Amino acid sequence: MNDFPGIGHVALTVTSLAVSRPWYQLVIGADPVLDEPTDGGFHHTVFSIGGTLLGLHEHPATTTDPPFSELRPGLDHVAFACSDRQDLLQWQQRLDDLGIPHGGIVDASYGSGLAFRDPDGIALELFAPPA
Repeated sequence: MNDFPGIGHVALTVTSLAVSRPWYQLVIGADPVLDEPTDGGFHHTVFSIGGTLLGLHEHPATTTDPPFSELRPGLDHVAFACSDRQDLLQWQQRLDDLGIPHGGIVDASYGSGLAFRDPDGIALELFAPPA
């Protein structure tokens, strides 16, 4: 048996693609590679990020009660890899320029992270390994 395969895609359920699609386009700086209804009854928008696909799903019966919380079982956050802390600093400036609130860069022994949230409050992070 081969090594466990890498992550091919991550799919996030969003309340409204009309809100989330342009927000993610702005942050990512790219258009989706796919944006269509599925046979499964939901609409998905997919971005290609460094060889991994990030999907946004809008289901007809999506509920926001209760809202997203990383404190419940399930998704804690999605982290995007930065090459180093300098790269992370540039992303912090980009988020500032876009008016996206964030928690500032937090340094730890295992690396540095910059946490922020999407329009649905889903926790996202830009992360750089230690120097």
